[in-house]
Parts: sequence; C-alpha cells; structure tokens
Amino acid sequence: MTDAAPTAPQTPAERYAVFRERRALAAVQPQGPLALVNTQWVGEEQTIWGVPGTWAPAPSGTSGLLVTATAAEGIRVDGDLVDGTVLVRGKDDPEPSTIVFDEHTTGFVIAGEDGLYALRVWDSQSEGIQNFGGIDAFDYNPDWVITGTFREIEGGSVVGFEHLKDDGKTRGEVVPGEIRFTHDGVEYDIAAFKSGRALQLVFADATNGDDTYSVGRFLFIAPNPDGSITLDFNNAVLPPCAFSYAFNCPLPPKQNRFPFRIEAGEKNVLAADGALLH
Repeated sequence: MTDAAPTAPQTPAERYAVFRERRALAAVQPQGPLALVNTQWVGEEQTIWGVPGTWAPAPSGTSGLLVTATAAEGIRVDGDLVDGTVLVRGKDDPEPSTIVFDEHTTGFVIAGEDGLYALRVWDSQSEGIQNFGGIDAFDYNPDWVITGTFREIEGGSVVGFEHLKDDGKTRGEVVPGEIRFTHDGVEYDIAAFKSGRALQLVFADATNGDDTYSVGRFLFIAPNPDGSITLDFNNAVLPPCAFSYAFNCPLPPKQNRFPFRIEAGEKNVLAADGALLH
C-alpha cells in the first residue's frame, strides 16, 4: 500500500500559505536575496571586497570582466581554476560565466546601463542568512484581489524609474500598456514594466514606513485574455533591497504611489529575535 499523494492547495488562502513558505525558502538559497553581500562596479583595475583576485574591465565590445589570480587563490571560472587572466562573461552574454571562490562563496557579473560591469558576490553563510527569522506578512485578504483593465500600447511607452542608489537619475523602462483600476470610487492609472513574461508593478502605499518596508513593494501581474488584469495584492513582495543593501531597486513612480493603505502582502524582513533585519 502506498501513501496518498499530498493534496494540492485548493482555496486562495491555502495557495497563499504555500506562496509564503516558498518565499521564505527562496530568501535563504545560496544565491537568494539574503546571500548577496556585495555588488561592486568595475571601471578600472581593482580589488573587490571579500574575494580574491584583481578585477578589470574587459576589452571594449566584450561582455564581462577580466580577473587575474594565482592558482593558490582558488578562484574557479566555469569550473576551471584561474591561474593568470581569464574573461568572466556577464549575464548579458548568451553563456554567462559562473564563479566559485570557496565552498560557500560564489559570484556572477552583471551589466549596467552605462556600459560598466559589476561583480556580485554571494555567501550562503552570510550574516543575513544566519540572522533570518522570516518574512512578516499580512493575513490573506480577499478584499485586496482587485480586477482592473489593461489596454495594450503598440510598441509600448517608456517611463523613467528612479533607483534607490542612482541619486535621482531615471532609467527608461518599457511599459507595454495602460493599467487602470478603481478603489473607493477613485480611478488609478498605473505603470508596470516588462519583467520576463510578466509585468512588474513597483508601488508604494500608506503602510510604507509604518507596517511595511519604507521603500515600497513589488507585484508581478499579467493581463487576462479578456482585457482585464487581476491585481492580487496578497502576492505583493518585498524588493530585494529589503533583504540586502547590495541591491539597487527601482522606486515607485508618482502614479504608483497610492494614498490609501494596502493591508495585504509582505511587510518586512525579520531577524530571528523578531526585530527588523535591516
């Protein structure tokens, strides 16, 4: 006799509970948000905090960074021990490189909008992971499942989004359509940009800095075939910068700053003693 297969969650509240468990598990993965300990941009030959080797920009037109190290330093790029100078391909390359520094420290290279590249360093034994207590969240609330409308804009439009560490400069993000919804009789026209196959809504509300993370939150959504779009704010998540200061997150544009409280979704990252992790 075999054990019965586990029953899949059926109700929205049950699915929400599973979502919460998966979010907490993802946070502590070896390259999860709590593991990121450094993001360092490389504009000239330099060392990088926390890892061995000397790092420098790659030749113009080449993706990634150059790392120079001896075999004794133990850096492996794409599985091979570095002994000399090696190209570390960036995430914008079809075949990005992997980097292993030791049994718990890894890395990869990301591209910036200004042509520079940065090394991201991940530590599966980071202080954040060791001190992690959980992700505080509101209870499931069906009142915050809102149906709006989506109208595609041919070719999309570009909206400037500020980022936390960019000193007020904006980055243009493609917004593929108009999203509108009504709350308490007021219509809101919001901007969500492309994020893979989904749309990413970066929003703020009256809970920020009180019950929820001060910078804002994210919600990933997709249009329905009938032209509607479902905004389930129970699935609102904290941005990566709530887990690690080494991230640079987009900030909510003006039209996504709501004057009302959205008491749904994630609140804050907590330490093991229940205090805020950051």
